[in-house]
Amino acid sequence: MSVPVFRFAPSPNGFLHLGHALSALTNFDMARAAHGRLLLRIEDIDQTRCRPEFEAAIFDDLAWLGVRWDGTVRRQSEHSADYRRVIDRLGAEDLLYPSFETRSDLARLLAHRQAGAPWPRDPDGTPLAPGRHQPWPPPSTGPAAGRPAALRLDMEQAIARTGSLTWSETGAGPNGETGMIAAQPRLWGDVVLSRKHLPTSYHVAVVVDDALQGVTHVVRGRDLFWATSIHRLLQAMLGLHAPTYHHHRLVLDAAGRKLSKSTRATALRALRAQGVTPDDIRRLIEPA
Repeated sequence: MSVPVFRFAPSPNGFLHLGHALSALTNFDMARAAHGRLLLRIEDIDQTRCRPEFEAAIFDDLAWLGVRWDGTVRRQSEHSADYRRVIDRLGAEDLLYPSFETRSDLARLLAHRQAGAPWPRDPDGTPLAPGRHQPWPPPSTGPAAGRPAALRLDMEQAIARTGSLTWSETGAGPNGETGMIAAQPRLWGDVVLSRKHLPTSYHVAVVVDDALQGVTHVVRGRDLFWATSIHRLLQAMLGLHAPTYHHHRLVLDAAGRKLSKSTRATALRALRAQGVTPDDIRRLIEPA
């Protein structure tokens, strides 16, 4: 019988807050209850935002919380070749195409089209980009030559290859969805799998990492519930095993918004400086 494998995967682009504490402690408690292993992954693909002092603080905060992990830490920045192999494979199978649109281009398009039917948006509320099916890789001549391009997945072609997909959910989605969930990757449109100035996207990196690390249980925040549809699609296209998923509730601020680094949520290290203890943290993240 295989040993259950969990993972906690923060990004070192800021200090951990109560939302991270909930995810880390949930992973740690579930791994311990299942007599399994907990891995630590550092998701630092975006080197322009990730800093060594934030990574050091992650180790310090987890040790203070009493969260212990097994094995060596995997840093995504050290494994670009793993992600490039997947991008090259999907490209060679004519599933990717270059996208040269900028945010300004999309804004102009939206302004032009808003007079008609509302422009479709993904589950995160971001407007879907129009599909532009061009040869892959990007052309070496013409107006696009030398311009950075993102690589988008041809969603309709990908779905035609995989057919309908599901995943096993032991937590709950935004509306209480649990059990066997029907994946809906079409909601995301032609999603970006390789960014203009980064070697890959979150979606590719997380799927590849989970497979290479033998992760059997993905435990993460409910805000990523529908992103699982993309991950299931990639797993099916690449012939990878699908983990069991568990999406937990989010820690919200006084305005009902998810805690985030971008809104300067109070860091664990600041709470610790105020005399808060790890037991206090557990009480603070308990459901009201």
